[in-house]
Amino acid sequence: MNPIKQLAGQTAIYGLSSIVARVINFFFVPLYTRIISTGSYGLFSELMGYIALLQVVLTLGLETGFLRYANKEKDKSGLLFSTALVTLIAVSMLLLAVVWFAAPSLGKAMGHRPIYLIYVALILAFDAITAIFFAQLRFENRAWTFALFRSIKIISEVVFNVLLFFVVPPFLARHSGSFLLNFIPARPDYGYILFAIMLSGVVAMVLFLPRLVRTSMKFSASIWKRLMAYSLPLMVAGLPGVANDFIDRPMFRFFAPDTSPWQDQLGVYNAVIKLAVFMVLFVQMFRYAAEPFFFASAEKKDIRKTYADVMKYFVAFCIFIFLGIVLYTDIFALILGKDYRSGMGVLPIVLISNILLGIAFNLSMWYKLTDHTRYAIYITLAGLAVTFLLNVFLMPVYGYYASAWGRFFSYIVMIVISYWLGAKYYPIPYDLRAIFIYFAVGLGIYGLSTLLNGQSLWIRMPVNTVLLLVYVAFVLKFERISVRRILSVIPIQKLKHKSKPC
Repeated sequence: MNPIKQLAGQTAIYGLSSIVARVINFFFVPLYTRIISTGSYGLFSELMGYIALLQVVLTLGLETGFLRYANKEKDKSGLLFSTALVTLIAVSMLLLAVVWFAAPSLGKAMGHRPIYLIYVALILAFDAITAIFFAQLRFENRAWTFALFRSIKIISEVVFNVLLFFVVPPFLARHSGSFLLNFIPARPDYGYILFAIMLSGVVAMVLFLPRLVRTSMKFSASIWKRLMAYSLPLMVAGLPGVANDFIDRPMFRFFAPDTSPWQDQLGVYNAVIKLAVFMVLFVQMFRYAAEPFFFASAEKKDIRKTYADVMKYFVAFCIFIFLGIVLYTDIFALILGKDYRSGMGVLPIVLISNILLGIAFNLSMWYKLTDHTRYAIYITLAGLAVTFLLNVFLMPVYGYYASAWGRFFSYIVMIVISYWLGAKYYPIPYDLRAIFIYFAVGLGIYGLSTLLNGQSLWIRMPVNTVLLLVYVAFVLKFERISVRRILSVIPIQKLKHKSKPC
């Protein structure tokens, strides 16, 4: 098989499970926001922020380190794997021991039930250990097994959520002495979500149990030193990027305004962020498809013009998604429970921020193609500094709007720095005029739609639909794309022939 086609196919398979996970997670938002209070959901959001940050730390970058050396020294792949596995088990057990003994005092200080902190530690431990098994599947090119195991974990989390929220509460109401009350309260709260995630981690561990039993558990000190020397810098390099996306969650506890409990504000903010899932999914799918394409076509003639076109069309389509959501905000708001809809005003900022993140990814190709990857750390650290400072100084006044704007300006700074450095090391003739025009037209259409606020839904929705079509017509006209040419690609005649009776 052509290696590029093989890479593209495996990329799609590996990405599928991640996309499915995001979609399923989105469909639980109506459930969570109707059963769990804003404060409870805020406490869950805080812990998930810590989980996202600690996941990067606990894996120690060993997934990439193992893949690097296992492909280079295939005869030692078994020893490399067992050394990495032993390391991650040891780190995970250390984390569990620390949290187990610190949970009572830490839970009291943070306002979390101690057992919920233990669930967090277990989630992190299971994820860290299974991460190296998933890396082993990638090394063996077992993409379908990888996707199957990931999908089983996701489906099990869905099943546990359904059981916990719909079956368990009535059961506990009838059985006040049930052993389940040692793990979760009778009334659903964010602990139910953590418990479901933790149980799905147990399922993942069971899936890899045969591999765990077959592993010799040998440990090589010399290999460990090489693995850590290669992997730890990757962990450090990856941490600012994750921190930039999640550091604002824990900051609500310390910097949210006193107008309402910080837990409520964080719960509302995190729920509204979930509504941007369609933009997030498109950006993620684009990344899965674009990165192999960029690398595979790097040596082609005039490829930089193609890169510029990719950026332009990416922005045009992202603005379409942006309008497709903000013009129908009234409908999307119904996904959330009533107590969460007060934060809908922050949604446009979150959506634009996700577009900017996609632009930053496009721009990042210059240092990936030229092997100047050290600049990724500097660029991301600059963005993280902006996020942190804006939240510290503005969150006490503006609450979750400060978090949204912090992420927005963080990506702006990253884009400016990356574009400036890219122009020096790997200049690409981006069509800045077209990109700015798409943003201006999209934001202008959104601004026009806000003039209808206060009108009935039956007036706003048809008018907003017309505005969305106006944007599409503008793009087609601006790019000189013929609708007739698009329709000609569809094999209508073939379909007609197939539809004739025999």
